[in-house]
Amino acid sequence: MAISLSKGQKIDLTKTNPGLTKIMVGLGWDTNKYDGGKDFDLDASVFCLNAQGKANSESDFIFYNNPKNSNGSVVHTGDNRTGAGDGDDEKVEVDLAAVPAEIDKIAFCITIYEGQARSQNFGQVSNAFVRIVDEQSGTELIRYDLGEDFSVETAVVVGELYRHSGEWKFSAVGSGFQDGLGGLARNYGLSTN
Repeated sequence: MAISLSKGQKIDLTKTNPGLTKIMVGLGWDTNKYDGGKDFDLDASVFCLNAQGKANSESDFIFYNNPKNSNGSVVHTGDNRTGAGDGDDEKVEVDLAAVPAEIDKIAFCITIYEGQARSQNFGQVSNAFVRIVDEQSGTELIRYDLGEDFSVETAVVVGELYRHSGEWKFSAVGSGFQDGLGGLARNYGLSTN
């Protein structure tokens, strides 16, 4: 039975699941009725961060155009352009044991592709969630349903895996940004063009 978290909660991942090394992080969402005439494309992205909360290089920013980090321990499995259907819309596989030692935190984000240009925001998104699954057994370990707390945001940091005393923990973050992927990238120390 998965542990369901609310915003701000933190939980042990590897301590309570000894031997856990490979996880799948599933992100999902539905879009509400939208009459703007443009496609609504949400994207999952991942930032591998150092102890200062910054990405060391562009390769620590994982998304559909850069599907894995430098050593392949964090892999984005592909872009879903519609969000149609139930279950995970996009997935990220993480080999916890292989994550480089200088990576302290892995942030999982959902952004709306061209959200500002298309006048789309998370107020038009429902049932957004992140879940962590033991890749070996297929068991869902942790789930965080974001709820409907957003109105004008075009990007949301949904959760973070982070190291603590040699173990991995998960934090349900749920914080929104108004300037999309560019705002997130700048927040994590990357320059955007």
